[in-house]
Amino acid sequence: MGRVSRRAFATAALSILATVPGAAAAPGAAGRWEDDRAAAAEMRGLWIATVGNRDWPSRAGLSADAQRKELIAHLDRAVRLRLNTVILQVRPTADALWPSSHEPWSQYLAGTQGKAPGWDPLGTAVAEAHARGLQLHAWFNPYRIANHTDLKKLVASHPARKHPDWVVRFGGRLYYNPGLPKVRAFVRDAMLDAVERYPVDAVHFDDYFYPYPVAGQSFDDDAAFDAYGGSFENRAAWRRDNIDQLVRETAARVKKIRPGTQFGISPFGVWRNAGTDARGSDTRAGVETYDDLHADTRKWVREHWIDYIVPQVYWHIGYDLADYAKLVRWWSETAKGSKTRLYVGEALYKAGASGQPAPWQDPAELSRHLTLAAGHPQVRGHVYFAARDAAKDPVKAMARVLADHYRQPVSPPR
Repeated sequence: MGRVSRRAFATAALSILATVPGAAAAPGAAGRWEDDRAAAAEMRGLWIATVGNRDWPSRAGLSADAQRKELIAHLDRAVRLRLNTVILQVRPTADALWPSSHEPWSQYLAGTQGKAPGWDPLGTAVAEAHARGLQLHAWFNPYRIANHTDLKKLVASHPARKHPDWVVRFGGRLYYNPGLPKVRAFVRDAMLDAVERYPVDAVHFDDYFYPYPVAGQSFDDDAAFDAYGGSFENRAAWRRDNIDQLVRETAARVKKIRPGTQFGISPFGVWRNAGTDARGSDTRAGVETYDDLHADTRKWVREHWIDYIVPQVYWHIGYDLADYAKLVRWWSETAKGSKTRLYVGEALYKAGASGQPAPWQDPAELSRHLTLAAGHPQVRGHVYFAARDAAKDPVKAMARVLADHYRQPVSPPR
């Protein structure tokens, strides 16, 4: 269990469960863990997104006490849902939810970038998660600077303002240029500052490497390619190598700074379509991570550069362009024989949402995902996007998962 004993976790979790209307009767401490041996490596995770105040804090500018209470409510809900891991976004836009020595405080806390919120959100999150038997994975976005294109809107001390040559404007946003070695070193150091300060259980990247394509626009890295890309057959190969280097270097540094801390990545769910590459999945997705985001996620798994991967398989069973069932099969075959653990990212946010296809209006769709994935031994758990949707649960899809699959709590993956 890591920082708390199983008995302590059982006591804390059951005391919270006891307050939930309709919760199943709690077994004794011994009975509670009756399925723990079989499911000891099962991930039951929940993303908590902070960018744009999506999940938490509910709005910028809340008092420190209000922010803390909202965070605790998310952690308590994770326990009630019999989850064992929370993945908290702590660097959403080249900023920080801790007193970083590299980057400013996030605007999503106090409402103004660089303004201290009056408490330590990441430090509190780690302590409170561990007190509840939850793992805390620190989620970082490596290259996104801002969801606008005006450098002057950044706080004066921001590294992007000090190094405008590091910045690329693309798709209405600002990004650090992954092709510059100085950028790669900086973002790595900025992220790992959190690992040096706090006993986080994992470093977690999402799906943003090179940005998603935008029609009619190109990512302007001509100068960087001229300076550093000469040994590569084309720009795409050079870009993939830039991302490969970030992944390898981050993995090595995490293990050096805090041995035992995991490194995981949650990419877009399609590596390549079979129509592009015979090794790809039986899909016809409009985005392929290998070609569009320059992220060779399959290689990272096969060569065990990362401890776990959580592909965002955000489609329903039977979807003609990207069938959940076909993608789970493909990822299972990809992970087979590797040392990289496979978890599946689940689109909880689609369940019952307006405008989503009929399967997502069925409370049982998400539960069917877990039933299907259980037929693939390589799948060792699921992570749900995201915390706000777990709280609302409009068609009770998460409640159905709880009833069908999470009848007993299990310890976090170790």
